[in-house]
Amino acid sequence: MPDSVEELEQQIESLRAAVRQAMSAGDRPRARALKAELRALEDAWDEALETLAPEPAEAPETPVHRDGASILPLREQVHSALTLLAVPAAPKLIAQVYNACFGGDINSAKLTSLRRDEERSFRSAPFARPYYLCAALTADRLAPVRGLLAISTWQLDRRIIGALSPRVDFLTSAVSIAEHLDRLPTIDRGAARLLWLFAENIPGAADGIGNAKPDTVIRAARAELHTHQPVDRSHREAAAARARTQLDDADRLFGTHLRSVRTGTDS
Repeated sequence: MPDSVEELEQQIESLRAAVRQAMSAGDRPRARALKAELRALEDAWDEALETLAPEPAEAPETPVHRDGASILPLREQVHSALTLLAVPAAPKLIAQVYNACFGGDINSAKLTSLRRDEERSFRSAPFARPYYLCAALTADRLAPVRGLLAISTWQLDRRIIGALSPRVDFLTSAVSIAEHLDRLPTIDRGAARLLWLFAENIPGAADGIGNAKPDTVIRAARAELHTHQPVDRSHREAAAARARTQLDDADRLFGTHLRSVRTGTDS
């Protein structure tokens, strides 16, 4: 007798947690094998679901309303913006990207306690969620970078911040935003302003004051990335290798903190 939908869902959740743990540990072969099992289970879940009920009535697909009101929880809005940026980002930029590209109305002040909430959730029930909004880590001390949010499912080296990483991440996010806007039939005022905020800080990316085109931004950003990215990547990968051996699961996501050490001279 085939597994029930509920049993399949339990197996899928367990496999997802196992995949996340394998990726966090840097065990790519195991992660690939687990992903293959996960895809097979998800296919079986789809087939089992079809037997439960007739085809549902057509419903609206877009979860975000262009009038600024979103039905998505705040953490999912942040996840959407970070996924588009593809790099760790500060709350202000996350809000700008979500509001311009997804028609939202995030106030960046609401994001200040989000990472602490995510860390408390992870420490109380590790890997219980599909993803966590976690920290970027400094390359030298593997400590959390103040004010930057990232996604736990990203590779560890992608969350490391070295000397060249802020510039590399800025250029990378510029390419991601420009490619997203280039796929749209039209670019509204908010999106055009966001693109300009990137273009004005990249040599050769602007088409006049206050004006930028996606393809021009992409070319200019990629040209500069070609210079900085190889060195930055090597620094990030070296730091990530240290983090995998020195930190536990929680500290790999949220960073290590300096602790006071008692000595024999303490009174």
